[in-house]
Amino acid sequence: MSSDPFNARSTLETSAGTYTWYRLAALEEAGLGKVSELPYVVRLILEAALRNVDGFKITQDHVRLLAAWTEADQGQAEIPYQVARVILQDFTGVPAVVDLAALRSAMERMGGDPARINPQVPADLVIDHSVQVDHFGSDDALAANAVREFERNAERYEFLRWGQQAFEDFRVVPPASGIVHQVNLEYLADVVMTKDGVAFPDTLVGTDSHTTMINGLGVLGWGVGGIEAEAALLGQPIYMLLPKVVGVELTGTLPTGCTATDLVLTVVELLRNHGVVGKLVEFYGPGLQNLSLPDRATLANMAPEYGATTGFFPVDDETLAYMRQTGRSDATLELAEAYLRAQGMFHTADSPTPRYSEYASLDMGTVVPSISGPKRPQDRIDLPAAKAAFFKTCTETYGAYSGEPVAASPAARADSFPGYTAEVTLGGQSHRLTHGAIGFAAITSCTNTSNPSVLIGAGLLAQKARALGLQVKPWVKTSLAPGSKAVTRYLDTAGVMPALEALGFHIVGYGCTTCIGNSGPAIPQVIEAVEDQGLVLTSVLSGNRNFEGRISPHARANYLASPPLVVAFALAGTLDIDLDVEPLGTSTDGRPVYLRDIWPTAEEIRTAMTASVKREDFEQEYGGIYESNAAWNDIQSSGGAIYGWNAASTYVQEPPFFMGMDVDEPAIQPIRGARVLALLADSVTTDHISPAGAIPGDSPTATYLRDNNVDRRDWNSYGSRRGNHEVMMRGTFGNIRLKNQLAPGTEGGWTTYLPTGEVTSIYDASMRYQDAGTDLVVLAGSEYGTGSSRDWAAKGTFLLGVKAVIATSYERIHRSNLVFMGVLPLQFKEGESAPALGFDGLESFDIDFGETVEPFEEVTVTATHPTGLVTTFGAIARVDSPVEVRYWRNGGILHTVLRDMVRQDLASK
Repeated sequence: MSSDPFNARSTLETSAGTYTWYRLAALEEAGLGKVSELPYVVRLILEAALRNVDGFKITQDHVRLLAAWTEADQGQAEIPYQVARVILQDFTGVPAVVDLAALRSAMERMGGDPARINPQVPADLVIDHSVQVDHFGSDDALAANAVREFERNAERYEFLRWGQQAFEDFRVVPPASGIVHQVNLEYLADVVMTKDGVAFPDTLVGTDSHTTMINGLGVLGWGVGGIEAEAALLGQPIYMLLPKVVGVELTGTLPTGCTATDLVLTVVELLRNHGVVGKLVEFYGPGLQNLSLPDRATLANMAPEYGATTGFFPVDDETLAYMRQTGRSDATLELAEAYLRAQGMFHTADSPTPRYSEYASLDMGTVVPSISGPKRPQDRIDLPAAKAAFFKTCTETYGAYSGEPVAASPAARADSFPGYTAEVTLGGQSHRLTHGAIGFAAITSCTNTSNPSVLIGAGLLAQKARALGLQVKPWVKTSLAPGSKAVTRYLDTAGVMPALEALGFHIVGYGCTTCIGNSGPAIPQVIEAVEDQGLVLTSVLSGNRNFEGRISPHARANYLASPPLVVAFALAGTLDIDLDVEPLGTSTDGRPVYLRDIWPTAEEIRTAMTASVKREDFEQEYGGIYESNAAWNDIQSSGGAIYGWNAASTYVQEPPFFMGMDVDEPAIQPIRGARVLALLADSVTTDHISPAGAIPGDSPTATYLRDNNVDRRDWNSYGSRRGNHEVMMRGTFGNIRLKNQLAPGTEGGWTTYLPTGEVTSIYDASMRYQDAGTDLVVLAGSEYGTGSSRDWAAKGTFLLGVKAVIATSYERIHRSNLVFMGVLPLQFKEGESAPALGFDGLESFDIDFGETVEPFEEVTVTATHPTGLVTTFGAIARVDSPVEVRYWRNGGILHTVLRDMVRQDLASK
């Protein structure tokens, strides 16, 4: 318990008992700042500091800094943030558990007590990213995909079963339960938690960038890299700069025919233009009362897409109503309301508007039906303009055709330009496919499967389409992946599942599927058309990510859309259509059917929701969630405190991060003669850097798996093998769409090995450089590392021997992850960049340091070209706090924690 230097400790009476809590008002009474005017997110961070102040990790000065929250300190001063819990998913969570197991092994080698390596805050891991859409469009798709999931992931699941029994305060939600963020929203989050008689707000970080979804419930949380989450698990505060908070005022209400998906795509565009990277977003205004909690969760979910750390909604009556509907206990609701009202953090229509750093606004009445694509969530397109936008994409991005009028139909263009068509035979019938043909139509992703209005809307649209005799085009691979089993219950109750299944939208699994790249292969004849005829295949999904190469290696253009629009586009079979004026198909009596003919009304959706979404469905599905999967319960675990690493495993291996570590902190060493491993342009995402999706047959990873006698059908995906560094380092920078300017004319994980000028894989070049003792650097443009919070984007970079990245600018999570792995992020000064300085990647680099490095210090970099040209420039060391400097010096955050624990343990003996 805190020493309570601010006399803030008080008691709260509830029907369940008396709790201790820490009054924020005590700080305002002491004259430390107008705490009641602070944004809700700042108050939550302040409460954690006030409650945990210990004079060392969290000091009184930190509390004073947060209570004042002055403009001069925002974005400059460092603060610690102690979260209440951590949430993991299996792709990013497995390597976190692997690292914890490796820390135990290292602790034992270094003479310490391995049992000290244990979560210090509660942790939940939800297995939701491992299911792939191998089977679809049939009644047995769910069961068949589940069988393949367990076949592929037996080693990983055995390891997680070991972790479940080995670590304290660590729970595992079994496969086929739901998507992590929806399970968190519907079940795991309590809004207010208790421990040892103390009540406090539920706050968290998670190893997935869409952890932000929980902010729709008034729970502050965001995504971090696995290594940062591991530090939080081990009781370390998350160190961050005092945040700027952008207040986004919502007014009005959504027009008829618009969905929460249209709203969030509009907000993504708005806030990307405003500029919210590295900032917290908090929504306020009269429009809040017009948004259901699932609508709020949709907006909160896509905070990474608009670039913010969070998109927060304060707790109000709508929050409590949702908690009640999803099965939270009366005691949980009572405590949440009593605590937040006492703390002055329960929002009502009369609550004053907080003081924000910046302001933005949106009249929701201006929102129009939208999609986003072809490769970024922020590239929103008004639905009527989708056809023209796709024509422009085909012309300018893919060079697929030129000169045809936009208004021409795909069939007319195919007649005029034979190269614009591909003939495929499906079900004994021949079909002419044109650019824009949809290969994947997926109702998937936490963004929308948490929202009954859009899911029931999709089902009602399917009902109307079937009544008119419409059918999905045979070349479209359809899938429905609900975010929880409660979704299936209310879709069944609403009576829309038969229509969805009649259109091929059978349930394929309960987890994150197409959105994460687990779409499985396209229909074979379609793949042939793509590979042989150069067809520009598209996908449409109700997800949050559509980056290049993410959905499928064969889908070149990918579009985000609401679930009803996913069904509509599947009926049309193409993106090359204006849904306002062109029909989706023909009815059984020969009439053209337009989107307006089958779009459900708001009243129809509201009536179906009222009749079908029931509290008892959530209670029944979550009541036995930990025991519900018999296949999971049958897995045998090795047991014991130390994991028995299996050298033959291709899924789980002890990483080399802590091998040969010394207890003492190493001295800072200059970087000399470093070669460029990759020269990259702007907007390189973590999808480009970190391995994800299918494993290409010509990749270094494929060679490794073949050498280890793994059959092709059992290769699984990169995400499923994140617990094996041998796989992940071979796939780093291996994305099929990566363009390394050091290997011009190539796409994928290629580079030029500079001593010989040979074009080879980035992995093979790295191994040759490391064998020769040559350090490596990466040169990059702006927004380096945007996208998912993938720790392997930093871990793989480290294992490839990269000592520093020099970029024009960074996305928040990836920059910190580089520091946490001991890789130095350097930033070009304003107006400078690799192209501006004339670098072509053939240079060698020297980077000089003093005995120490200060946050944001300018360091000297010298680039020497083979021609003899020497360029010296200053770069900013993006280690943004003294704590980050310490992490970098130690070789990473886990190295720092391990050394501290070993020293403490040895000193106590």
